[in-house]
Amino acid sequence: MTKAMKERQESAQSLEQGKTQRVAALTLELLEAGVSPQTILNDGLIAGMAVVGEKMRNGEMYLPEVLQSASAMQASLKILKPHLTREGARPLGRILLGTVKGDMHDIGKNLVGIMLQGAGFEIVDLGLNVPPERFVEGINTHHPAIVGMSAMLTTTMLNMKAIIDTIAAAGLRSTVKIIIGGAPASQRFADEIGADGYARDAVLAVGKVKQLLGLTV
Repeated sequence: MTKAMKERQESAQSLEQGKTQRVAALTLELLEAGVSPQTILNDGLIAGMAVVGEKMRNGEMYLPEVLQSASAMQASLKILKPHLTREGARPLGRILLGTVKGDMHDIGKNLVGIMLQGAGFEIVDLGLNVPPERFVEGINTHHPAIVGMSAMLTTTMLNMKAIIDTIAAAGLRSTVKIIIGGAPASQRFADEIGADGYARDAVLAVGKVKQLLGLTV
């Protein structure tokens, strides 16, 4: 095994362990060694976050540890982004996320964004308490492939349908897939309001997004 291969493996392991400074240092070392930024992204960040996601699903990692890994990923991405841009690397797709109007909970949405970014997607986060019109504005501005909506309350969950209806009224429904999530949501509710998918947690959200975009085998 070459030194570069060992460092890519160590980068993935360090990311899993939330070692932000080490991940950043390894990113610089690999770039200086001539390893392509896309390879560093795939073999280091995406591979590491895949393990993080699996461990989170299995109850082997919890939110504070996942957020540490996310911090390490962000440190590496900050270094890689200019190189990826020059190389012409493209993300797997652009995802627009937001917590619906009236809802001030964003931990779940943020975790979904972290896991999707770690899987190679570009994230545009509208934040929380987002009205239907801002989702429409976000679609017009950023042209995402998928819109993800989150709600943590049964009362605010009902606003998801208003958002879908507003997107449809703007003539944009056919341009995006829509996925929903949050504690009170369900596949049945997703079907009732005309969403394209539902995910119970952040790891399943990555799989659902890939499925909707035809990226799964």
